[in-house]
Amino acid sequence: MTIAKIEVERFSLTSPKPFDAVVAAFKSAIGQPNMVDFFKETRATNSFPDLARVVQSGLGRTDLMLFAEFDLGDILRRETGSKSPKIMRFVVGNPLIMKEMVKHVPDAGSYAPVTVLIDERPDGVHVSYDKMESYLRPYGNAEALVVAQDLDAKVTTLLRECAG
Repeated sequence: MTIAKIEVERFSLTSPKPFDAVVAAFKSAIGQPNMVDFFKETRATNSFPDLARVVQSGLGRTDLMLFAEFDLGDILRRETGSKSPKIMRFVVGNPLIMKEMVKHVPDAGSYAPVTVLIDERPDGVHVSYDKMESYLRPYGNAEALVVAQDLDAKVTTLLRECAG
């Protein structure tokens, strides 16, 4: 049995924009394929070029797509009966980027796709992301780290745009 300690770096910023505006900006920048159809199409491909074509068709301008979203605040709002807090968790990524990390560090599959958290607090809307580079650094693989750094740059640039 092996237990490894991984120190995670969290990128977080606070936006003065309304919650719904931040979420709308975020979602407009990422692909939102119908995931049932997307997975059927990827499984039906017979070659890597065909698979890459299907993946590319599902990506947004940021080279990312939405895999799932969770309205975490819904449960809290139901308990309190109020309109807040608003908390959304988005699972986003790009299977082609994930592939590049996983071929060098199989454990990268535990961290990709990534999570973006957008939540409303008294001081503004917080946008947070745990950096992939920090997850992969302990594995010491330079090739995976380059891919992780590129992914981190894509996500953090997107979050700055949405919050700014």
